[in-house]
Amino acid sequence: MKVEQLKKRLDKDRTMTSITLRMPVDVVDDLKKVAPLLGFSGYQALLKAYVGQGLREDLEKLDSDSVTALVTSLKKHGVSENTINEALADVAHG
Repeated sequence: MKVEQLKKRLDKDRTMTSITLRMPVDVVDDLKKVAPLLGFSGYQALLKAYVGQGLREDLEKLDSDSVTALVTSLKKHGVSENTINEALADVAHG
């Protein structure tokens, strides 16, 4: 992650938005059990941490110059955006 992006992410006064997320009850129950054991104030804070961690990992993989150059080249050679996005998702998720 670039330094400027990282500085913005560490700003405690960032603008927030509310979202609605449907999750299985057993997953929420597990989050509630695990959160205090990992030092989180509640399951929502743990969920935000999980999302942030996964997002940072994916952004790091996708943000490299070689990946960007490859995507640009594939587009130039007529590979569809949908195919490229599917391939990137495959790589990002192992």
